[in-house]
Amino acid sequence: MSDKLTHTRNIGIMAHIDAGKTTTTERILYYSGINYRIGEVHDGAATMDWMVQEQERGITITSAATTVFWNTNDNEYKINIIDTPGHVDFTVEVERSLRVLDGAIGIFCAVGGVEPQSETVWKQANRYRVPRICYVNKMDRAGADFFKVVTDIKEKLGANPVPIQIPIGAEDEFEGIIDLISNKAYKWDDASLGKEYFEVDIPEDLKDQVQEYRNALIEGTAEEDEELLEKYLKDHNAISPENIIESLRKATLELRVTPVLCGSSFKNKGVQLLMDAIVNYLPCPTDVPAITGVNPFTHKEIKKLADSNEPFAALAFKIATDPFVGRIAFFRVYSGKLDAGQQILNANTNKKERIMRLMQMHANKQKPLKTIEAGDIGAAVGFKQIRTGDTLCAPQNPVVLESINFPDPVIRMAVEPKTQEDVDKLVLTLNKLAEEDPTFTVKIDEETGQTIISGMGELHLDVILDRLSREFKINCNRGKPTVAYKEAITESIQHIEVYKKQTGGRGRFAEITVRISPADIKGLQFINEVKSGSVPKEYVPSVEKGFKSAMSNGVLLGFPMENLKVELMDGSYHSVDSDKLAFEIAASMAFKEACKKANPVLLEPIMKLEVDTPDMYVGDITGDLNKRRGQVENVESKIGYQAVKAVVPLAEMFGYVTSLRTITSGRGTSSLEFSHYAKTPQDIMEKVMYKIKGYLVTV
Repeated sequence: MSDKLTHTRNIGIMAHIDAGKTTTTERILYYSGINYRIGEVHDGAATMDWMVQEQERGITITSAATTVFWNTNDNEYKINIIDTPGHVDFTVEVERSLRVLDGAIGIFCAVGGVEPQSETVWKQANRYRVPRICYVNKMDRAGADFFKVVTDIKEKLGANPVPIQIPIGAEDEFEGIIDLISNKAYKWDDASLGKEYFEVDIPEDLKDQVQEYRNALIEGTAEEDEELLEKYLKDHNAISPENIIESLRKATLELRVTPVLCGSSFKNKGVQLLMDAIVNYLPCPTDVPAITGVNPFTHKEIKKLADSNEPFAALAFKIATDPFVGRIAFFRVYSGKLDAGQQILNANTNKKERIMRLMQMHANKQKPLKTIEAGDIGAAVGFKQIRTGDTLCAPQNPVVLESINFPDPVIRMAVEPKTQEDVDKLVLTLNKLAEEDPTFTVKIDEETGQTIISGMGELHLDVILDRLSREFKINCNRGKPTVAYKEAITESIQHIEVYKKQTGGRGRFAEITVRISPADIKGLQFINEVKSGSVPKEYVPSVEKGFKSAMSNGVLLGFPMENLKVELMDGSYHSVDSDKLAFEIAASMAFKEACKKANPVLLEPIMKLEVDTPDMYVGDITGDLNKRRGQVENVESKIGYQAVKAVVPLAEMFGYVTSLRTITSGRGTSSLEFSHYAKTPQDIMEKVMYKIKGYLVTV
C-alpha cells in the first residue's frame, strides 16, 4: 500500500490567465498516452475546457480533474491533475483545489512574468503550505526572458527560485533545454509533435553559464548534508545527480526552495521533463503532514494518516451537475477507503449517505471504480445532500476536517424569467448552481420580490446566465449589474429590548439587555455576560441565532452586516410565556433598533487594478483613475510598456474596459480583482441610498 502511495501525486496547475495552463495539461495528456491527439485552446478543442462557454471564450471557467500515468526511473506513477482557471472571477476554483492537493505547478509566461493573478494564487498556495515547482512557459514568444522571470518570482512572490534548467535560445531561436542536474542538453522533434526528444551537445556559448548555475546547485546540495559536504570538499564531482534530486526534493517539500523549469508547451518543448520534475520534487500523500480534524461530539482533535487501513475520512471540495448522471461530488480521500454502495456519514450535517457509484474523472467523462483509497481523488454519484467543504467519514469514527473559506460576492444583478412558467424553475436551478459554486448566491428581495444573484464579477454572472439559457433552457431578462455593498456600525450602544405578545391564553415574553459594537473578526462575535441566571442558559443560543440571522439584512439598505460584536448583559423571562422563539425574535428586534443608533455606514468593495499600457498613455490612465476615486500605488516599467497598479472602488469600474480601449486606442489591457471592503464616503453613500430607495434614508 505504501508503495502505491509513494507512486501517487495529487497536483494542481495554477497561473494568471493566458499563461498556458490548459495548453500544458493537453500536452501532458498527449505524452502520457491518455489522448491520441492534442486539443488546442484556440480551436475550442481542449479536453479540459469541456464547457461550451470555455470553448467559445478560450478561457478555463471550472477546474477539471484528470488522471494520467507516467513512467520514469523504471517506475509507473499515477498523477491526479486539476487544471484551474486563471481568471480572477473564478478564483474559488483555485481555492478549493489547493485545499485538497499535495503539490502544485505555478506556470509563468516568459514575457509577462509574475502577473496579478499569479500573485493571488501564489498567496493561496502559501496559505495551504503547498509545495510547488515553477514552469516558465512561452519561451518561443517575442520578449521571452527566462532569467527575468526567475528574478520576478524572487522579488514579487518572496520565493526562493532555483533554476534546474536553462533554455537554449529564446523567442524565435528557442531550440531546447539544458538540464543542470544531468548536465545534458535536449532538443525536441517537431515531426512527432514533440513526442520524441534527443540529447545534443551543450552549445559552446552557454557552457560558462551552465557551469555557473550548476556549481551553485551542487554547492546548495552539499550544504544540505554533512556527509555530502565532506564528499564535495574532497571532490567537486563526487555529488551525483541522484544526490542533487534527493536534496532538492527535501528542500522543496519543506517550502525552502522552488525548482524552476522552462519550455514552450504550444511548441511541444519541455513538457516531458516537467512530468519528470512532478515525480521527482512534488510530494506523495505520505510526504505531507497528516491532516487534523475534530470529533464533532467529543471535540477532541484527531489526526488522519494517509493509510487505507485507517477509518475512512474524505473532504468534498466540489459539487457539479451533469445532465446524464445528476449531481457529482468531487472528494479527496485522506484516510481509509470507500467502496461503491457503502454508507458513510456526512459529519457536517450528521446525516448518513449511501454512495451508489464511484468514478475517476477525466474532464467531463467518467470511468467507474469499485473502490477509492487513501491519497486519491475521485467523484461520487447517488447522494442526497453533500455540499462543498463537507467531511465524509466512517459512521463509527466521526470527524470534521477544516472546511474551505470562500470570498464574498462583490457584484449583484436582478434577473427574471421571460416566461411565467419558468418562475419556479428559475429559483430551483439557481439554487442548484449556488450549490456548485459557493461564491455565487441567490436571494429574493423582500421588498421588491426580485430574484437577486451575486457573484465575483461581470464575467462570472455572464457565464451563469449563459448556462441558464443553454443547459437549463431558461431565458432571463437581466437588470444592470450593481455593487454588493455591506453594512457596518461605527459606535458602541447599550440597548434594552422587550418583546411581549398577549393574544389570550399563553403569550410570548422575552427581555434582553445587550451592548453592540463593531467586531474585530468577520461575522458575529457573541459574548454571554449574564451571570445571575436572568436569561436561562437554554435561551442564550436563541439570542445568538436571532442576531446571526438578522445580520443578513442591515438597517440601511438591507445589505448584509459585515461584522458585529454582541454582549448579552442582562434580561428577564416569564416562567410560562418565555420560550426560545421569543428570545430569538427579541434579538432580531434589538438588532434593528440598536444598529440604527450605532451610526451605521455602507461598506463598498475595493478592487486591485493592474493596467498594462504603452508609455504614452500613462498620464491619461492615471487621470482617469483619479476621477474614479482610484489611488495609484505603483507604476512599473516592463519591456515595451508600463504596468499601472491601483486600488479603485468597484462602483466606479463598470464599463472600464471600454473606456480603457478608448484612452489607449485599443492597446491597453487590465485585470481587476477584489481587495477588501472599505467605508463608503458620506456623499457617495447618500447617492447610493437615494438611488436604491428613491429617497434619502435618515437613521
